[in-house]
Amino acid sequence: MPEKSATYLTVTGHRASTAESSRTRWLEMAIQQHQSALIAYAMTIVNDFTTAQDVVQDTFLRLCGQPQNRVENHLRAWLFKVCRNRALDHLRREKDTDTLQHTQWKKIAGHGLQPDESAQHNERLAAMMNILRSLPENQREVIILKFQQGLSYREISEITGLKSGNIGFLIHSGLKHLRDLLPADQS
Repeated sequence: MPEKSATYLTVTGHRASTAESSRTRWLEMAIQQHQSALIAYAMTIVNDFTTAQDVVQDTFLRLCGQPQNRVENHLRAWLFKVCRNRALDHLRREKDTDTLQHTQWKKIAGHGLQPDESAQHNERLAAMMNILRSLPENQREVIILKFQQGLSYREISEITGLKSGNIGFLIHSGLKHLRDLLPADQS
């Protein structure tokens, strides 16, 4: 009977321990679950898809350097915070302060929308994005993190360093401003 071993042969032909394979699976899962959302978030900051991909790649490289037990209980918030910091570092290097002027938002029409309904949806989305750009940066950021990324106040707090009460106030104020500026439905 063959002897059981604590190693396995990797794709590259190198032997890896069971612990290494577990960590590799954890890292792959993190990338699979969070990469798209991080790229979308980074795009709202750096305003360029390729740069956003680079920022996210750097974020995951930093994750590789972290002990799993230090970040696994708050992985999503940790990833968004590092992504945010990397994106802001990029902007500082590029001296680019206009973070949302040309953001390309992924527009997904709902199932069953007719062309005229889809066009209306896209027009409203474009109007909403123009109005969102008019918000102060801190309001815009917490609204994006809350509603585009679905993060909790606690996670937003970890990412931005703001207190939950401040986050709630910024979201409330930003949404009130947006509501005041959005045109009423012409139904």
